[in-house]
Amino acid sequence: MDTKELSHTRVNQPQETDPVFFYPKEFYVFDNFSSFQVEYDGYLWATSEHAYQAKKFKDTSPEVYDKIKHTRSAHDAQKVANENKSVQNPNWNTVKKEVMKEILRNKINQHPYVLKKLLQTGTREIIEDSWRDATWGWGPNKEGKNLLGALWMELRDEYKEKP
Repeated sequence: MDTKELSHTRVNQPQETDPVFFYPKEFYVFDNFSSFQVEYDGYLWATSEHAYQAKKFKDTSPEVYDKIKHTRSAHDAQKVANENKSVQNPNWNTVKKEVMKEILRNKINQHPYVLKKLLQTGTREIIEDSWRDATWGWGPNKEGKNLLGALWMELRDEYKEKP
């Protein structure tokens, strides 16, 4: 391999300072729409998005909870939840981060591959590169809260410390 080819190879390899984005295939496992079933709250959900959206209605609308449980896709689960905001848990904004963290922890515990990918991120920043969501992702101007990425990083730190 000549020097020119070698330097090109180095440039394309991720550095410890490069952020990890959800949407390239390599780290799509962090997205709630990824196809990893999650056992949560006594039920096996098709995706972590299903579990999260349904939890909004567990105590306030069993009908919506069940409807989300049986949706075909994460997108459909989100759509049903958005259509029924008027009957979701009135304290949802207070508890949503902890609910999400618990669901993500279950996803990690139930899927060794997810844990492997999480630990592969090292100390890199994890970013949900969603231009639509400035709360869970980085939003349209890349200045969003990135709460989902932050939760993954918190969990990564917890799992790094486990033997």
